[in-house]
Formats: sequence, structure tokens, C-alpha cells
Amino acid sequence: MDRSKDWWKRAVFYQVYPRSFCDSNGDGIGDIPGILSKLDYLENLGVDALWLSPVYPSPQYDNGYDVADYRGVDPIFGTMSDLERLIEGAGKRGMRIVMDLVLNHSSDEHPWFKRACASREDPCHDYYIWRDRLPEKPAGRSSFGHGSWKWVPEVGQYFYYQFSERQPDLNWANPELRRELYSMINWWVDKDIGGFRLDVVDHLGKDPERGIKAGGPGLHQLVREMSAAAFRKPGLVTVGEAWSADTESAKLYSAPDGSELSMVFQFEHIVLDQQAGGDKWDLAPLPLKELKKVIVRWQTDLHGKGWNSLFWENHDLPRIVSRWGDEGYGRELSAKMLAVLLLSLEGTPYIYQGQELGMTNIRLDLDEYQDVETLNMLRDRRLRGWNEEELLRAAYAKSRDNARTPMQWSAGPNAGFSTGEPWLRVNPNYTEINAEEQTGRNGSVLECYRRLIRLRRDYPVFTDGDFELLLPEDEDIFAFTRTDNEARLLVVCNFHGRALADPLTERERDMTLLYCDYGDLVIGEELRPYEARVFWQPLSEGGI
Repeated sequence: MDRSKDWWKRAVFYQVYPRSFCDSNGDGIGDIPGILSKLDYLENLGVDALWLSPVYPSPQYDNGYDVADYRGVDPIFGTMSDLERLIEGAGKRGMRIVMDLVLNHSSDEHPWFKRACASREDPCHDYYIWRDRLPEKPAGRSSFGHGSWKWVPEVGQYFYYQFSERQPDLNWANPELRRELYSMINWWVDKDIGGFRLDVVDHLGKDPERGIKAGGPGLHQLVREMSAAAFRKPGLVTVGEAWSADTESAKLYSAPDGSELSMVFQFEHIVLDQQAGGDKWDLAPLPLKELKKVIVRWQTDLHGKGWNSLFWENHDLPRIVSRWGDEGYGRELSAKMLAVLLLSLEGTPYIYQGQELGMTNIRLDLDEYQDVETLNMLRDRRLRGWNEEELLRAAYAKSRDNARTPMQWSAGPNAGFSTGEPWLRVNPNYTEINAEEQTGRNGSVLECYRRLIRLRRDYPVFTDGDFELLLPEDEDIFAFTRTDNEARLLVVCNFHGRALADPLTERERDMTLLYCDYGDLVIGEELRPYEARVFWQPLSEGGI
């Protein structure tokens, strides 16, 4: 295991959604012993850290992002002993476990909130945000589509919630609450946790009266205080989810002095295919030139001044092949092309479970959706007159349930995920798309990810190289170079399912081919559908 301070800059992370990863006891819900059983698979993939979505005790209203006890393990996932065995087992294989910290809100079943609702005099009452009357400028609808204040008659006050009334926001203005949370974090650090992903960390700085839901005054002061109190262990990695982040705020979050966090999750690239002025459910084609501009900005503005996370998928996002790739004949090729682009950029790559197989969105019936955000969308849009076809199209494209279908391990019953009935239906294409079929098969998406992860480890220019975009006005090809003091990479990606003329042939002739997603290459040929190429050249031989 790499023990250096900034090991995470050279690492590749893998997100496990425990509920859907592997079920060891046949109850249809993935669990920690199931994750333990797949550590060899993850080691062979080559990843360095496993980010676990929440496994704390929870009513599971929002699948664990509604925490009822920050210092325990929910019985549906196993025991604390199971988790400790997972930490130990991962460590023996050179991998760290990264826990998910949900610090913006708790569950309404957390003992703190129960006490807060019982009496204004209880110290826990001020752990949440209360008002005797609604603000003149209320914060508006919550992120899950409802109002943001709820009346509690027992105390004669409204409490504030950003996401759901089942997830009341914590009051970060209360220093005693902060001390409780820092103590809890250090309790986990003492269990040899490798680090933390901080859920919606930018929402800790909010001002409900002024309608500021994220990135408000005092946010970075709070993050610096938390870092000093809880993130000082050498080698501990921290990544903050910040939908409101731009490159300037990211330089604060991920400052090289370590005063806040190791890196940031930002989402500027993720919202590019939303209709102008619409929400996440209003769809538009991907504008490739805009994607280039966003990636250029994050690759250049943060270089030497901060650190970014690289991702296409997570538990809140649809499958990238269904979104920007090709679910048909080009599924594997487009999945590999997107892998090449992701793993060739500066930053720490995050692979979401099943992404390394090219898993796709699922077409559920409307009554099968379970995600709270999707259910709220369906209810609201029915009231606005949407018909079933329109609702299905929106849910299929963007529902969070797309990413939460069970992991596809084999072509056996329930995709090898469980011997019981899975909590969410398995995607029917599991008989074709599964880990068993792809393991060892040349040209598979899984073997592509394995090879690219090895290349990142073997060639430092992937981590350290300066970024330069090529062909900025080209609407079909994404090409760039990465250059450090010793070598240069050239990465060329055809973003479409049609052959294109290759405008970079002369550059490619003088370089060594590291990877081609077709497995073969003749310089001078056209770029084939979804073709991705990675070339390398040592600068001692003259460069390019």
C-alpha cells in the first residue's frame, strides 16, 4: 500500500453501492460480507480505494443517506465486525476503505432529532435549524421537489430541510454539534479508515432566509475547522461533493497545503445535456465542444493549484453508456472510448460499480421505481399533465435507480447478485453484460479498464502532465496531449458511431501506441466508430 502523503493523486478509486453490489445471505440486499467476497475481483481490477456509500443505521428512506446513527452499521448490511474485517481485508490487498459522511442532515429518526422535537430546552434542539415563523424569503423547494420547512406542533416551530422532511438539516452554526461530528469522524479514523467522501459538503454553508442553499458565507471557514479537527492523520484522503463548485472555489477546497480537503467532486460537466433553463429531467444532446471547454477549464485552472475528481457515473447519475455512448452495436466500443478519456486526464478517477462492465440504464415500469427523487418527479409531473410515455422517457434517462440495479456478476440467476429476490429488478441484459463473461476476454470493457489502470500506474505523465487541447472546434473528435518533463501522451477519441478522417496522423507516426480500443492500429487509417487511441513518446527522443 502506498503510504505517501498524496498517494491519492496516483490512485484509482471504485465506488461500491453496498445495497446493490453483492448479497451474501439471500435476502435480496447487498451487504458487507458480499463486498468481502469480491475483494479479489477489485484487487485484480487494480483499484486503490473503495468508497462505500453509507452503511450506517438508517430507515433507508433515501437508501442510507438518511443517517440515524453515525457510529454503527445497519443490520441489513452486516455488523461492525464485518466492516472491520472489510477494512483489514482491503488493506491486505493494498486498498483503502473510504466512508461516506453525510453531515448536512440526519435522518428524522436520529436520537438528536427526536430530542430536538420534544423540547426547545433540550441541547439537541439547536442541532437543527428552527424558526418560529417562515422567513420572508424562504429557501424555496427542496432538492427532492418539495417545500423546505415543516411545522412541529410539539415545539411550535418550523424546521428546515434541504432534501426531504425525513432528512432535517443540521445546524452547523452550533459549535457543540460540530464538536460531536468531529468526535465521530475521529472515532472512524481510529478504525483505520482510509478517508471520507463528504456528501453535499457545499451545503454546510447555507442561509435559508436569503435563499442560499449552498456555498454560502463561512463555508470554507467551516471546512478548514473540520479539517484541522478531524482530517490531520497522514495519508487520510477527503473528497467533497460540491455541486456549486467552480474552479475558484475548488482551489480552496483542494488547496495543496491541505487546509481543507484532498479533492473535490464538481458537476459542471454532468449538467451539459440539460435543456437550457430546465431541470435534470429536461434532456438535450451532449454538446461535445462545450464538454471540451469544461474539461479544459478544470484541467488547466487547477493544475498545480488544486485537485479534481474524475467521474462519469455515481449512485446519483445514469449510466454513461446510455447517456453519452451507444447501447446498441457500439456499446463496448463507446464504453471503452469514454474510459480512455476519463483515465487519461489529470485528477483522481472514480469508477462506479458496473461502469467497468459497460452496464446500462434499465427500463423499469413506472410502479417499479423506488428512488425518492424519481417518485417525487413522477408525482409532480403527473399533476402537470405529463403522459406515461413522457414520464417513462424522463425516468429511463435520468432516474437514480438506473445506477442502483444489482451488479451483474454472471449470467446465472439474478446475475449472480443474490440467491433471493433482489430489492430492485436486475437489468435483463445481464445475460450478455456480466463480469464473468468479460474476465480475460480480449476487447472487453473490463479488460480495457484493467489495462488503462495499469498504464496510469506505469506512466507518471498520466498523473503529472500538463494538458493541452487539440482540435478545439472539432465537433466529433476529442483529442489532447499530456506532457511532463520526460514524456508526452497523445489521446484521440472519436465520440461518434461513424468513421472519421484522422487529422492527427502525422503526430501519431512518431509515437508509440499504448492503447487502441480496437486492439489493432494502422497509422493513416481513418478513426473507426468510437475509436480511442493513446500514444506515448519520451521527450529525450525529440518529442513532438
